[in-house]
Amino acid sequence: MSGETLQVYFLGTAGALPTPSRNPPCIMVRRGSDTLLFDCGEGAQQQMMRARCGFTVNAIFVTHWHADHFLGIFGLVQTMSFNGRTEPLTIYGPDWVHEFVRTLRHVARFNLKFPMESVELAPGSWVRFEGYTVTAFAASHGMPTLGYILEEDPRPGRFDREQAIALGVPPGPLFGKLQRGETVTVKAGETSTEVRPDQVMGPQRPGRKIVYTGDTRAIHETIADVAANADLLIHDATYDEAESARAAEFYHATAAQAGEAATALNAGTLVLIHTSSRYPDAKTHVTEARSRYAGTIVVPNDLDMIEVPFRD
Repeated sequence: MSGETLQVYFLGTAGALPTPSRNPPCIMVRRGSDTLLFDCGEGAQQQMMRARCGFTVNAIFVTHWHADHFLGIFGLVQTMSFNGRTEPLTIYGPDWVHEFVRTLRHVARFNLKFPMESVELAPGSWVRFEGYTVTAFAASHGMPTLGYILEEDPRPGRFDREQAIALGVPPGPLFGKLQRGETVTVKAGETSTEVRPDQVMGPQRPGRKIVYTGDTRAIHETIADVAANADLLIHDATYDEAESARAAEFYHATAAQAGEAATALNAGTLVLIHTSSRYPDAKTHVTEARSRYAGTIVVPNDLDMIEVPFRD
């Protein structure tokens, strides 16, 4: 797992209304050979072409059923089928995901050449992939809404080469076995000694973690047990503080609230997305988020990519 890439492509960063430079929400995460979409607003397939990341998508996770978060799926599945896809595509989402996929099959019935499956998720539901898990949590958007956490499995601790040699393990294949968690036997004359991994391996290290809130009011107090210590917190920042009452009314967050969430959750980097089209730029959003959070703040443009490194 130590060699797996973890890249986040911001294919759509707008709020409910697109702008000439921002598409509706769509976030692509590439982890090793897997490609996941979190939301898929209209125009997503064109953004995928512009980003030169292809149409190989293993699964789609929808946060909620507002059109700006799912309309792009209709065109995307048609393109996938036209390109010869045969493997199944699973769409995950909250209540109504089964009805949505039935509608999708009906709309695409003459052209769809691969099976589609639907899986309804609830807060606390999780989906297991090779080396990582996607977990759903409850967001607050006035309707059934989920946020998602992509979290890698813990990594092995650091291998203490000098300690292994001191215990009689010769450099070579036995080193690899110890690092894979296997006990090895070494001989010194007529004496055989077992060396256990815990004798030469440091404590486990955390894998990488991405939290995507989707559209929501500030909810960090309710998700601290699952969303803390993210490397990347991708947070709703639809409004500035001057519109805080409007944010509450329409179940969105302000940039300052996103900054407060990043501090409370001990996030490594805060990403502000879903900014309303009423703002010509995000300068005020960054300033207000900075007033609550001292870490790195990013306001991505469409097609920007962030590569998430290991913490150590």
